[in-house]
Amino acid sequence: MKITPRRLAIGMSLWIPNLFSGIRVRRFSDDWTHATVELHVNLFTRNYVKTAFGGSMSAMTDPYFFMLVMHQLGRDHVVWDTRGEIEFIKPGRGVLTAEFSVPKQKAEELRERARGGAKVLEWFETEITDAAGDTVARVRREVYVREKKRVTESRAR
Repeated sequence: MKITPRRLAIGMSLWIPNLFSGIRVRRFSDDWTHATVELHVNLFTRNYVKTAFGGSMSAMTDPYFFMLVMHQLGRDHVVWDTRGEIEFIKPGRGVLTAEFSVPKQKAEELRERARGGAKVLEWFETEITDAAGDTVARVRREVYVREKKRVTESRAR
């Protein structure tokens, strides 16, 4: 069965770590350039002072940049999420949203930089916002890209 953006969004929303963390994937775009993820702050996802738990905000941003890059580049590349940074701006309450974007030009740039098996590290940024559109946190995620050895070796022949 081929994974479609809709199926992946549903699957990621039902994936146990996301499901029990109040994380819902609203959508992946059909061209894999954009994703929208929500965190519902509730009894299980809030901290001691009843605002969004920082770990939940970090978790809501964990795999999405690398997934967008991976689906755009295809099976000839290794793509990982290697590290992340989060800067908390204000307490998060209610429903929080993060938008992820990897334009096609960026994916093609990564493909070219990784040609020949080169290790590529690229930072991506997003903001987590509340229902009023206020920034709750700024997040940076580093993505690792490398062309798979089988591709590099077959090109060298």
